[in-house]
Amino acid sequence: RDLYNLGYIEQNKLIEVSAKDLIGQYVGQTAPKTMGVIEKALGGVLFIDEAYSLASGAGSSGNSFNEEAIATLIQAMENYRDNLVVIFAGYTKEMDAFLKSNSGIVSRIGYTMEFKDYTVDELIEIFKSMFKKAGFTVEKSAINKAKEIVEEYRHTEGFGNARFVRNLYEKAIIKIS
Repeated sequence: RDLYNLGYIEQNKLIEVSAKDLIGQYVGQTAPKTMGVIEKALGGVLFIDEAYSLASGAGSSGNSFNEEAIATLIQAMENYRDNLVVIFAGYTKEMDAFLKSNSGIVSRIGYTMEFKDYTVDELIEIFKSMFKKAGFTVEKSAINKAKEIVEEYRHTEGFGNARFVRNLYEKAIIKIS
Protein backbone atom coordinates (compact mmCIF):
# COMPACT_ATOMS: atom_id res chain seq x y z
CA ARG A 1 0.00 0.00 0.00
CA ASP A 2 2.86 2.38 0.76
CA LEU A 3 4.26 2.00 -2.77
CA TYR A 4 0.82 2.91 -4.13
CA ASN A 5 0.44 5.89 -1.78
CA LEU A 6 3.88 7.15 -2.81
CA GLY A 7 2.95 6.84 -6.49
CA TYR A 8 5.46 4.12 -7.38
CA ILE A 9 2.72 1.80 -8.64
CA GLU A 10 -0.51 2.58 -10.49
CA GLN A 11 -2.72 0.15 -8.59
CA ASN A 12 -2.91 -0.92 -4.98
CA LYS A 13 -2.34 -4.52 -6.05
CA LEU A 14 -0.18 -7.33 -4.67
CA ILE A 15 0.18 -10.70 -6.39
CA GLU A 16 1.91 -13.21 -4.10
CA VAL A 17 3.37 -16.36 -5.61
CA SER A 18 5.96 -19.06 -5.06
CA ALA A 19 8.06 -21.02 -7.55
CA LYS A 20 5.29 -23.55 -8.17
CA ASP A 21 3.10 -20.74 -9.49
CA LEU A 22 5.74 -19.84 -12.08
CA ILE A 23 7.17 -23.17 -13.21
CA GLY A 24 5.34 -25.48 -15.60
CA GLN A 25 5.28 -29.26 -15.43
CA TYR A 26 6.04 -29.82 -19.09
CA VAL A 27 8.31 -28.32 -21.73
CA GLY A 28 6.85 -25.10 -23.07
CA GLN A 29 4.61 -24.34 -20.07
CA THR A 30 6.96 -22.29 -17.88
CA ALA A 31 7.33 -19.08 -19.90
CA PRO A 32 3.59 -18.66 -20.52
CA LYS A 33 2.78 -19.56 -16.91
CA THR A 34 5.34 -17.07 -15.58
CA MET A 35 4.19 -14.42 -18.05
CA GLY A 36 0.58 -14.93 -16.97
CA VAL A 37 1.52 -14.19 -13.37
CA ILE A 38 3.53 -11.14 -14.45
CA GLU A 39 0.60 -9.81 -16.48
CA LYS A 40 -1.71 -10.13 -13.45
CA ALA A 41 0.77 -8.10 -11.41
CA LEU A 42 1.29 -5.28 -13.94
CA GLY A 43 0.58 -1.92 -12.38
CA GLY A 44 1.29 -3.36 -8.92
CA VAL A 45 3.64 -5.61 -6.98
CA LEU A 46 4.70 -9.17 -7.74
CA PHE A 47 5.87 -10.78 -4.48
CA ILE A 48 7.79 -14.04 -4.95
CA ASP A 49 8.06 -15.86 -1.63
CA GLU A 50 10.95 -18.27 -1.11
CA ALA A 51 12.35 -17.01 -4.42
CA TYR A 52 15.55 -18.98 -3.89
CA SER A 53 13.63 -22.13 -4.83
CA LEU A 54 13.66 -20.80 -8.40
CA ALA A 55 17.43 -21.30 -8.44
CA SER A 56 17.37 -24.82 -7.01
CA GLY A 57 18.42 -27.13 -9.76
CA ALA A 58 19.30 -24.29 -12.12
CA GLY A 59 22.79 -23.95 -13.51
CA SER A 60 25.14 -26.85 -14.06
CA SER A 61 22.56 -29.53 -13.30
CA GLY A 62 20.39 -27.87 -15.93
CA ASN A 63 16.86 -27.48 -14.62
CA SER A 64 15.66 -25.67 -17.71
CA PHE A 65 12.19 -24.98 -16.26
CA ASN A 66 13.67 -22.98 -13.39
CA GLU A 67 16.10 -21.20 -15.71
CA GLU A 68 13.23 -20.35 -18.07
CA ALA A 69 11.19 -18.85 -15.22
CA ILE A 70 14.15 -16.74 -14.11
CA ALA A 71 14.85 -15.60 -17.68
CA THR A 72 11.19 -14.65 -18.16
CA LEU A 73 11.21 -12.67 -14.91
CA ILE A 74 14.42 -10.86 -15.85
CA GLN A 75 13.03 -9.90 -19.25
CA ALA A 76 9.77 -8.67 -17.69
CA MET A 77 11.65 -6.66 -15.07
CA GLU A 78 13.38 -4.87 -17.92
CA ASN A 79 10.37 -4.52 -20.20
CA TYR A 80 7.95 -3.40 -17.47
CA ARG A 81 10.35 -1.56 -15.18
CA ASP A 82 7.99 1.45 -15.07
CA ASN A 83 4.86 -0.65 -14.47
CA LEU A 84 5.89 -3.45 -12.12
CA VAL A 85 7.62 -3.89 -8.78
CA VAL A 86 9.06 -7.36 -8.18
CA ILE A 87 9.96 -8.41 -4.65
CA PHE A 88 12.05 -11.54 -4.21
CA ALA A 89 11.74 -12.78 -0.62
CA GLY A 90 13.49 -15.52 1.32
CA TYR A 91 16.09 -16.42 3.90
CA THR A 92 19.35 -14.48 3.60
CA LYS A 93 21.75 -17.36 2.91
CA GLU A 94 19.49 -18.95 0.31
CA MET A 95 18.75 -15.58 -1.33
CA ASP A 96 22.48 -14.90 -1.70
CA ALA A 97 22.77 -18.15 -3.67
CA PHE A 98 19.70 -17.20 -5.74
CA LEU A 99 21.18 -13.83 -6.64
CA LYS A 100 24.42 -15.51 -7.71
CA SER A 101 22.51 -18.01 -9.88
CA ASN A 102 21.97 -15.48 -12.67
CA SER A 103 23.89 -12.23 -13.14
CA GLY A 104 20.87 -10.61 -14.78
CA ILE A 105 18.93 -10.68 -11.52
CA VAL A 106 21.40 -8.62 -9.51
CA SER A 107 21.65 -5.89 -12.12
CA ARG A 108 17.87 -5.39 -12.04
CA ILE A 109 17.41 -5.32 -8.28
CA GLY A 110 17.49 -1.77 -6.95
CA TYR A 111 17.38 -2.48 -3.24
CA THR A 112 17.95 -5.32 -0.83
CA MET A 113 16.70 -5.37 2.73
CA GLU A 114 17.31 -7.75 5.54
CA PHE A 115 14.74 -8.05 8.29
CA LYS A 116 15.76 -9.05 11.77
CA ASP A 117 14.25 -12.14 13.32
CA TYR A 118 11.60 -11.60 15.97
CA THR A 119 12.79 -11.57 19.58
CA VAL A 120 11.67 -14.35 21.91
CA ASP A 121 9.18 -11.97 23.55
CA GLU A 122 7.76 -10.96 20.16
CA LEU A 123 7.40 -14.61 19.19
CA ILE A 124 5.56 -15.34 22.42
CA GLU A 125 3.20 -12.42 21.74
CA ILE A 126 2.49 -13.94 18.32
CA PHE A 127 1.91 -17.31 19.99
CA LYS A 128 -0.51 -15.81 22.51
CA SER A 129 -2.36 -13.87 19.81
CA MET A 130 -2.99 -17.07 17.86
CA PHE A 131 -4.70 -18.63 20.87
CA LYS A 132 -6.65 -15.47 21.59
CA LYS A 133 -7.84 -15.27 17.98
CA ALA A 134 -9.03 -18.90 18.26
CA GLY A 135 -10.94 -18.08 21.47
CA PHE A 136 -8.61 -19.87 23.90
CA THR A 137 -7.17 -18.65 27.16
CA VAL A 138 -3.59 -19.77 27.75
CA GLU A 139 -2.26 -20.47 31.24
CA LYS A 140 0.98 -18.83 32.32
CA SER A 141 2.67 -22.23 32.67
CA ALA A 142 1.93 -22.96 29.00
CA ILE A 143 3.36 -19.59 27.98
CA ASN A 144 6.49 -20.28 30.03
CA LYS A 145 6.88 -23.71 28.40
CA ALA A 146 6.45 -22.17 24.92
CA LYS A 147 9.10 -19.60 25.80
CA GLU A 148 11.50 -22.37 26.86
CA ILE A 149 10.90 -24.22 23.60
CA VAL A 150 11.43 -21.10 21.47
CA GLU A 151 14.64 -20.24 23.34
CA GLU A 152 15.89 -23.80 22.88
CA TYR A 153 15.29 -23.92 19.13
CA ARG A 154 15.72 -20.36 17.92
CA HIS A 155 19.40 -20.72 17.04
CA THR A 156 19.07 -24.06 15.28
CA GLU A 157 19.38 -24.32 11.51
CA GLY A 158 16.05 -24.04 9.76
CA PHE A 159 14.33 -22.20 12.60
CA GLY A 160 11.35 -20.59 10.91
CA ASN A 161 10.82 -17.63 13.25
CA ALA A 162 7.05 -16.97 13.28
CA ARG A 163 6.50 -20.15 11.26
CA PHE A 164 8.06 -22.11 14.13
CA VAL A 165 5.64 -20.46 16.55
CA ARG A 166 2.68 -21.25 14.27
CA ASN A 167 3.78 -24.91 14.18
CA LEU A 168 4.11 -24.90 17.96
CA TYR A 169 0.62 -23.43 18.25
CA GLU A 170 -0.81 -26.08 15.89
CA LYS A 171 0.85 -28.90 17.85
CA ALA A 172 -0.57 -27.48 21.08
CA ILE A 173 -4.06 -27.34 19.57
CA ILE A 174 -3.78 -30.98 18.49
CA LYS A 175 -2.74 -31.96 22.04
CA ILE A 176 -5.70 -30.21 23.65
CA SER A 177 -8.23 -31.50 21.10
